[in-house]
Amino acid sequence: MTTLPPPKVKPFPDDSLEKKVYNIIESFKENLPIMNDRNRLAFSLFKYLKGEGDEPLVAVKTNKLKIVGLTAEELANRIDEEIKKIK
Repeated sequence: MTTLPPPKVKPFPDDSLEKKVYNIIESFKENLPIMNDRNRLAFSLFKYLKGEGDEPLVAVKTNKLKIVGLTAEELANRIDEEIKKIK
């Protein structure tokens, strides 16, 4: 029995909104050590920028993240400052 190769993944273009949001969240990897937490939060914030999701403070609190070295409020404020730069 053989397995199929994994599907090809096409990365986001560097100037896309998705890439910018994921890069912002990736910059907090010391405070968010779990990769799935970062991906989940980035997706929530991407939806927020499209007008479909919650603001950063709500997203940080509702995603049940493991946060190291900061409080949830401090992390949300820092993320909000970074998001304002790309709006």
